[in-house]
Amino acid sequence: METNQSLHSYIKEELLDRIKSGLYQAGQQLPTEYELCEDFDVSRTTVRAALNQLTLEGYLIRQQGKGTFVADQKVRQTLSDTPDTYTEQLAVQGKRGHVAAVDLTVVPANAAIVAKLHVTLNDPIQRIERIRRANDEPTQYEISYIPWHIAPGITKKQSEHSLYTTLRETFSISVAKTTESLEITLADERISAHLDCELGMPCFYIETVAENKDGQPIEYSRSYFRGDKTNFVIERHYAAGDAL
Repeated sequence: METNQSLHSYIKEELLDRIKSGLYQAGQQLPTEYELCEDFDVSRTTVRAALNQLTLEGYLIRQQGKGTFVADQKVRQTLSDTPDTYTEQLAVQGKRGHVAAVDLTVVPANAAIVAKLHVTLNDPIQRIERIRRANDEPTQYEISYIPWHIAPGITKKQSEHSLYTTLRETFSISVAKTTESLEITLADERISAHLDCELGMPCFYIETVAENKDGQPIEYSRSYFRGDKTNFVIERHYAAGDAL
């Protein structure tokens, strides 16, 4: 153990290694707190601190009167270039993906939308609210804004599939570039209701602006991901000899 590492942090990392290596499988019950105390030769308070942290981060599920169990693997999504849709990304992970439209409305462009989509104030904008689920559990709450003149009249049925596919196949508009900004936020009342999570739970927050080949913004979205159910993979490719 590193000298600057607290005891419960060390135990947390050891347990996490056992989970990620497959020693503890999804759905498997962990040893009792007493057994873990014996294993690591520490107090129950220290073990509980480690278990609570892993539970908060979504790696464990603690059931009153039953014990502590390894949670299902988090939904893995890529921030790199990928042709795969949400459901296709989940399918290779053995999960069922589903997108549900919550609300479709037309709103006037406000100052924030004008700045992102380069439209005129009060221009008609389609606001599309959706929830993405993995194995029936909500993992992402998303609000997309698309100028009416770009793709007028997107339907509920279309919005419950890939929006980028709809833009390409129905409106002959292809996304050539996306710019994404990632932050950490805490779930407020609206987010916790849509994602079925506790108020104040840490969530990933991503803002995305999509552009066509001419550099024209065609979609702006705000997405919230449950931090205990999602992780992200960033894949970079380098030419031979390149270095950071």
